[in-house]
Amino acid sequence: MSHLVQPIFAPTALDSLATESRRIALLADSDAPKTTAARRLDRLTRGALTRAMASETWIKTKPGEGIELAFPTGLQTEMLNLIRLPRRATQAQARKAGGVIGRSLVGTPGCLVVTETHPRAADVAFGLTLRAYEFAHHKTAEKKATGPVTLTAVAHHQTETAYAEMAAVAAGVHFTRDLVNEPANILTTYEFAHRLAALRDLGLDVEVLEEEQLQHLGMNLLLAVGQGSESPSKVVVMQWRGGAADAAPLAIVGKGVVFDTGGISMKPAGGMEEMTMDMGGAGVVAGLMRTLAQRKARANVVGLVGIVENMPDGRATRPGDVVASMKGDTVEIINTDAEGRLVLADVLWYAQERFKPAAVINLATLTGAIIVALGHENAGVFSNDDSFCSDFLRAAEAEGEGAWRMPMGQAYDDRLKSRIADMMNVGGREGGAITAAQFIKRFIKDGMPWIHLDIAGAALVKTDLPLSPKGATGWGVMALNRLIRDRYETH
Repeated sequence: MSHLVQPIFAPTALDSLATESRRIALLADSDAPKTTAARRLDRLTRGALTRAMASETWIKTKPGEGIELAFPTGLQTEMLNLIRLPRRATQAQARKAGGVIGRSLVGTPGCLVVTETHPRAADVAFGLTLRAYEFAHHKTAEKKATGPVTLTAVAHHQTETAYAEMAAVAAGVHFTRDLVNEPANILTTYEFAHRLAALRDLGLDVEVLEEEQLQHLGMNLLLAVGQGSESPSKVVVMQWRGGAADAAPLAIVGKGVVFDTGGISMKPAGGMEEMTMDMGGAGVVAGLMRTLAQRKARANVVGLVGIVENMPDGRATRPGDVVASMKGDTVEIINTDAEGRLVLADVLWYAQERFKPAAVINLATLTGAIIVALGHENAGVFSNDDSFCSDFLRAAEAEGEGAWRMPMGQAYDDRLKSRIADMMNVGGREGGAITAAQFIKRFIKDGMPWIHLDIAGAALVKTDLPLSPKGATGWGVMALNRLIRDRYETH
């Protein structure tokens, strides 16, 4: 699995700078070496910092960005990263600065990050940890793990304390990325459930519901999706009880389609290899639950994921089949490639019936339509509760995770009418992300605050981002963790 960089916090060690055989990153707040560390580095490099800070390149450098000085004179190091970061930098700028460092040190022996007295040192460390991610588990070439990172600060103990919770979040994000990046022949339904069961070691109560139990519960929609696969369908329930004993939990539900061929409604070959990420919603739930357990969140949260594989064979569900849900409503399955909503429908109903939650959030890489609408920069947000939705959007904005609220309404819902059943599972091409949300809403009980997150665009990207390399992003772990901390934790 990926190597999680855990920064080592230490007092400013100026005397060792000249002999460190590693990369060095210096956070600077001016156009001249002013801090003790900067002046020391400038002397060691015979004025290289002064010259760099007087350059047009440095003057044009924005907060959170930097320039590189390769093999600087006077230092036994490959690279000196000079990062512009004002003392009054925002959280986003500090994390971006850390990301610049993290990107440059992937696979290197180690790094010394000189922050001195910067108040955002913990955020720099967080950004560094998020960006210093590489999924190279299946590469046979010699693997070079990223070495230790020492982050200096005058008040290093306070910085380390501030970073402790961030480290739990980073671990959750990395866990999500690992799951989403994993190929489907490795992350089978068995393996996915096995990795989630291992979270018991962190204090989570984890149950794995097998097909016989799902049949007994009446989860026929979920089972219909996976019945064409040799891998059995499963539902995994993860409980974290850190709040008051009598407090109703927040329920988080994720779509976990480990591979999606589209079933009988087969997808085109181009791009199908990316359908290993169709369990992205379940991956976020898993990463979030890991984070909550690792930081011992003072809240009650239950995470539920429906794990299936959508394959075509002689037993696969056909377009036109009618299947009864756990709720009791019947669904005419018009398109077997609209399978995620079927999985969510049964798991959502089960979550509400069993746990009587205070509110429900579901996540899914649900529709290509949301990518057309919002690209890869934002996840689509659908909700029946303005206050609940606003709290989530604030949390997402605070964490720098793009999210945009989408409309809903009866006109969209009417498109799901079926001639022979209670509803169809699709409502036409136009407004496809919205009609998908309307379908899911039919399985939310009256009065239950609910948010549906369509993360099809945000879960996987083809270009590097400031805090993640191309591939799985782990989108949602940070926003949901903040929502829980701000709205549901006891203080």
